[in-house]
Amino acid sequence: MELKYVANNLSNYLNVRQVLKSEFNMSNRLITKLKQNKLIYLNDQETYLDKSLSSGDTVKCIINFNESSENIISTKIDLKIIYEDDFFLVVDKPYNMAVHPSILHYNNSLSNGIKYYFESIGLNRKIRPVNRLDRDTTGIVIFAKNEYIQECLIKQMELKTFYKEYIAILEGTFDTNKGIIDAPISRKEGSIIERCINENGTKAISYYEVLNNKNNLSLVKFVLDTGRTHQIRLHSKYIGHPIIGDTLYGHESPLIDRQALHCRKISFVHPITKKQIELISPIPMDMYKIF
Repeated sequence: MELKYVANNLSNYLNVRQVLKSEFNMSNRLITKLKQNKLIYLNDQETYLDKSLSSGDTVKCIINFNESSENIISTKIDLKIIYEDDFFLVVDKPYNMAVHPSILHYNNSLSNGIKYYFESIGLNRKIRPVNRLDRDTTGIVIFAKNEYIQECLIKQMELKTFYKEYIAILEGTFDTNKGIIDAPISRKEGSIIERCINENGTKAISYYEVLNNKNNLSLVKFVLDTGRTHQIRLHSKYIGHPIIGDTLYGHESPLIDRQALHCRKISFVHPITKKQIELISPIPMDMYKIF
């Protein structure tokens, strides 16, 4: 796959570097990697970054190239693929599955399964998750098939144009159907996992809407303005309505074996086609049956 730009008389770019940084919005890190791999061309000839441009010149970059994730074991795992093209893969993650390998999940994480799948279709790529979910949170996870796509999607998140919607089941009922939770988050002292609300922490904002009430439980939609670790789980506890089944920030529940939290929907602009992409994952059965 390649990116291409043709200079004209009105071009604002004086050299190849400016095209890569401003037209393609590439990071310096990726530009350096492409240069080292000789994947930047001017009029189909390998070039250097400060090469001046003339009207009619064509700048081209090859952004699909072989990479390996040697630290990740390839494991056959049944994947529920929601969407796939040449640029990214979107899967529906079950509960009790980590996104990344770890000491406790060395060969059975979602990334292990993605590596096996890539190898099965002849794709030699580094495993690049764009978003992350906790082990027992279900729903949509997107994997970029190259570094450029990963950068583009992460920038959309930073610019708040990447939409993520979650569904959760919370304890109790709400006085108002909609609200904003603005409570900064930091790592809890003495813990490598747990977070806490801390006025000196990192800014964290969640928007919520109550969709239904039943048996002193609330089905709630969350949309995040920020994406902090454990944000919805911690914000739910902060307002006095912890997620059912969340043993870290709430209590065990006879209704479900995990925290009742699901990433239901994402929406973003495709970095290459520029079309709006909207993907939905149905609420999983263990949450659905409660409501």
